[in-house]
Amino acid sequence: MNKDNLNTGNGQPTDTSGKPGPSRAARRRILLAVMVAWLPIATDMTILHIAVPSLTLALKATGTEILWIIDIYPLIVASLLVPMGTRSDSVGPRKLLLAGLVIFMAASLAAAFAPTARALIAARACLALGASMIVPSVLAIIRITFDDWKERAMALGIWGTVSTVSAAMGPLVGGLLLEHFWWGSVFLINVPLILIILPLAAAILPRPRPGPRKPWPIGQALTLAAGLMSTVYAVKTIFRQDSSLLLCGIALLCGIGLMALFIRKQMTARTPMLDLDLFRLPAIRVGLVAALVVSGALAGVELTIAQELQFVLGRTPLQAGIFMLPIMAASAVGGPLAGRLVVMAGLRNVFTVSLLAAGGSLAGLGLASFHDAGWLVAAYMVVLGLSLSIGLTASSIAIMGSVPPEKGGAAGSIEALGYDLGAGLGITAFGVLLAANYSAALRLPENLRQHLPRSALDSISDTMVAAELTGGEKGQAIVEAGQAAFTAAHSTVLLSAALLVCLLALWVFSSLRRYRGEEQRRG
Repeated sequence: MNKDNLNTGNGQPTDTSGKPGPSRAARRRILLAVMVAWLPIATDMTILHIAVPSLTLALKATGTEILWIIDIYPLIVASLLVPMGTRSDSVGPRKLLLAGLVIFMAASLAAAFAPTARALIAARACLALGASMIVPSVLAIIRITFDDWKERAMALGIWGTVSTVSAAMGPLVGGLLLEHFWWGSVFLINVPLILIILPLAAAILPRPRPGPRKPWPIGQALTLAAGLMSTVYAVKTIFRQDSSLLLCGIALLCGIGLMALFIRKQMTARTPMLDLDLFRLPAIRVGLVAALVVSGALAGVELTIAQELQFVLGRTPLQAGIFMLPIMAASAVGGPLAGRLVVMAGLRNVFTVSLLAAGGSLAGLGLASFHDAGWLVAAYMVVLGLSLSIGLTASSIAIMGSVPPEKGGAAGSIEALGYDLGAGLGITAFGVLLAANYSAALRLPENLRQHLPRSALDSISDTMVAAELTGGEKGQAIVEAGQAAFTAAHSTVLLSAALLVCLLALWVFSSLRRYRGEEQRRG
């Protein structure tokens, strides 16, 4: 008999040594501790978007640097999540969680007082390292603490709700902080929170015995990270006015080569980082691609709208956070609603309709004017947040519902990889598309253009920095030209996103025509 699944009969689980596990009250305290520990991580996923205009001007950051500041975090988390999960099993999730919190706190402090954009990029990379240690540890502690599957489902549901609500509140919290403090406050807020969380977590969290040592695929993870970074660098840099085509070509070839090496390792290694056999299942492929596209679209759209509101419309960070609240609030509702809809109408139908609704709302936002935004824009944003959240949940159901229980961990790793990788690549893709359209739409008088550095034409952040340095009437003329170009470019980006999501919907509908999920297989 597997002692992992024992229960004492009075609702009190037993641990792997046969000793009674934590009481009901203790389990609740443990759940509260991991949820509080998770709060800074969940909020950090979205709080930065609203701070981009402020830190752009403060650090004189280029458009490319801004993209690196934002997307280096999800790219590194995506690369390290799986090996850190393995590490959690070996050293114990409590120890890894506490270490991750310390790293996250130190990196937050460094980010808050970063003197340059490059220093902030480095601090964000360290934040990602801490987050990649915390995420699998939180899930492992929930799995260890809640042996009964009903209680575990409840705990995971609470974790999902906390994640969604915290992410939804990120722009609003960021706006409130920036209304009264400097841009670094969006990072500094993590420090006192973690100082309170650390002793509580150390006192409350269980001390399970470390499991047997497993091969640690850190080399494969670093290969993936290096390949992603090199490829993303090439894509971001090639459209800049002062870019070197030779350097971009070398970076692109290196990135493709490293990612090809990573895939080869997954096919030949005794202990691959990812179980590639799962990709033979159509639902896994559909779920992963959908997670990539949907999370990427959501991240890219949020960043685009945040810049439109502050750079073009002159909204304060708090006003921008309030404006974006419908997307976030609706996304918090979509996850819990998706499960019921799938039971009622089937995964294929819910998945397809949610993606079509997201595409329609993106098209509506692309054609609407934010200058006189009324109820229609708010309605589009509600539909967008709701439908994309349902789409993300549907991708999770497709992935987790198509594998047997013993493959659940491997499938979950693929799902998490899709979300984080999608957010990172989405920021890159939408940022590059936005920059390319912006440069093409920017119309500056020749007497102004010839006195500006070529990089000032790359993005609205570059243009705004150049305008601030120029000052006076000339600076104001540069600002107005940049605002007009960004309005035209943002419409192109949102309409492109709408087309991409609608094409994804058609592919999902076609690919899942024979899908039979877990519930159907059970009868």
